[in-house]
Amino acid sequence: MQQLVCLEPGTFAWKEAEKPVVTPGHSLIRIRKIGICGTDIHAFDGTQPYFTYPRVLGHELAGEFVEGDAPGIQPGELVTLIPYISCGRCIACRKGKTNCCRSIQVLGVHTDGGMTEYLLVPSSIVIPGEGLSADALALVEPLAIGAHGVRRAAVEPGEYVLVIGAGPIGVGTMAFAKIAGGHVIALDINEDRLRFCREELHIPYTINGKQEDVMEKLSVLTNGDMPTVVIDCTGNLHAINQAFAYMAHTARYVLVGLQKNEISVSHPEFHKREATLMSSRNATKEDFRFVMQCIKEGRIDPESFITSRLSFTEVAERFTQTVSEPTNIKTLIEVQ
Repeated sequence: MQQLVCLEPGTFAWKEAEKPVVTPGHSLIRIRKIGICGTDIHAFDGTQPYFTYPRVLGHELAGEFVEGDAPGIQPGELVTLIPYISCGRCIACRKGKTNCCRSIQVLGVHTDGGMTEYLLVPSSIVIPGEGLSADALALVEPLAIGAHGVRRAAVEPGEYVLVIGAGPIGVGTMAFAKIAGGHVIALDINEDRLRFCREELHIPYTINGKQEDVMEKLSVLTNGDMPTVVIDCTGNLHAINQAFAYMAHTARYVLVGLQKNEISVSHPEFHKREATLMSSRNATKEDFRFVMQCIKEGRIDPESFITSRLSFTEVAERFTQTVSEPTNIKTLIEVQ
């Protein structure tokens, strides 16, 4: 079978590999669709934390169940995967927070992922597709990231929620903040992405950080209060540090985006707000189930996020060009 391997930053190469043999506790998945996310882009660029090379990328996956002992799933059935393999023993796992397991192994990051024709995975991470399309199933994982961030923020109806970054994770976060009843404000410096937020997600308030005074616009939109929830989905150090100034008194600030370097905050300004700073890592099975339920109920349309497609054979040649298009939100790779 064919695999696409990221040998080092900036370099993809094809590799011929043996089709995996099924072992107890594992299931064989024929990969059908792969979503490209920021993690893959940062890995290819050489800016992804917790990463080693060579690596088969890809963790936003939809596939066809071939064989194995995943309970209740029949051969040929479409599935998605929770790409976080947890130990089940550490304090996080014992508390049900398998998304931040001390020794977590993420497909496509710590261990080889889905840019391959067949993938052998622990049966515990296989989720039945429940009638959803392969396109939708490939987007469950990135949407679950946003859903988890919103759940961490405990968004309440009527709150002003500032989401910074209108990339793939950001737009999903906005969608779930809306579902939670928040008044969502989108902040980005890419006008094409802000237009997507207005036209496709019907986000009522958008701010272009290059063209507008962010502090003034936020004050006007929130009647002088400022947002009570701020969620960063950029992973950009400047954006993360700047956003502390956007917080209302009592606000919660959730970091979904990941940054290698140290963040900086004025303690007096943070302290006087009695503010809360949280990280949000990965997602849980509960988040996956919630996302799938929202898709089935028509509360979110994941396929509207797909703005470009690549065949598996085109990825090495067209990866950088496709993901760098200013209008691109989500690229889907079609394997089989």
